Amino acid sequence: MLKSRCRVLASHAGLRARGLRAINTSRSLRRATKILLLGGTSAAVAAYLLLPDISRGAPTCDNIPLSPSHFTPAKLVSSTITSSGTKFLTIAIPPDLLPKGNDLFAPIWSVFIKDDDIQVERPYTPLDGVDENGNMRFWIKRYQHGEVSRWLYSKQVGDTIEIRGPLKTWSWKDDAWDEIILISGGTGITPFYQLLRAVFSGKSSFQGRITLLHSSRTPSELPPRDILDPLLKFAQHNSEKFKLKFFVDSFGGTKGQSSTDLEVHEGRIGKDSISSALHSASRAPWWRSLFSQDSDVSDRKILFLVCGPEQMVEAIAGPYGRNYSQGPVGGVLRSLGYKSRQVWKL
Repeated sequence: MLKSRCRVLASHAGLRARGLRAINTSRSLRRATKILLLGGTSAAVAAYLLLPDISRGAPTCDNIPLSPSHFTPAKLVSSTITSSGTKFLTIAIPPDLLPKGNDLFAPIWSVFIKDDDIQVERPYTPLDGVDENGNMRFWIKRYQHGEVSRWLYSKQVGDTIEIRGPLKTWSWKDDAWDEIILISGGTGITPFYQLLRAVFSGKSSFQGRITLLHSSRTPSELPPRDILDPLLKFAQHNSEKFKLKFFVDSFGGTKGQSSTDLEVHEGRIGKDSISSALHSASRAPWWRSLFSQDSDVSDRKILFLVCGPEQMVEAIAGPYGRNYSQGPVGGVLRSLGYKSRQVWKL
């Protein structure tokens, strides 16, 4: 009897042990599966973020015209500090390496500048385009976590800087829009300066209206006079077609910009400042506001171009999509009822 009971207990113990082993095995399998899935996801993310872009392997050629397909050595010919952390840089390539065809340099276009130390490139917009001597002038800012910007800021006159391009940032069409609102922050004003210079140089047949809203953190970080003065002249000579307005987050204890010809507003660019900048909105009858705003504004030939720090772009127009694609419209412009065809993030 005792032996029989022992056999039964042993049998139960064996079953329990096998059950525990099965449970432990199942748990181990689940843990292993999670690890594999996480490992696979991490590997995919790492591959997506870290694998080199094809453009980084583009060759360097010093005897064929400038092109997006290869890097061209350029010389830094001037470097001028404009404020704490910002500079004007002028680089030059031999005139015989300029590509033929004016359409290649239609606004808005940029070039990629490569940091030779870490083989990373970033796009920069030449303020004045390129002249017949191959000179390109840039307004650049040194960012604490910007590898290329810090590398570029450290360059000395006579140093070689490799560039590739030109690449169109946005395709300009004279008759596509009745009204264009340019919203920029910091050095994000550079593509708009390039565009405005082209439009008001007499080479464009654009008949609509353009408004520039620009924001800086403090008055001392506003664009230098070499950028501001031409913009103010454009506004003075084309008062029916071009308006501009400047904002600072804070005057920082000062009374504002010292120049009497520059009006600066304290506060960030937001819903009210964008709405008041719209010429078409100021002419709309009062009863329009009683109806759906979406059905109203989405039919207008209005374009918003936004360029600046990512946080600003996201607040105004929504975040970028994957790989800096446009992504959906968000932020202030979405709340105002504008659609993706009316908004472009540079």
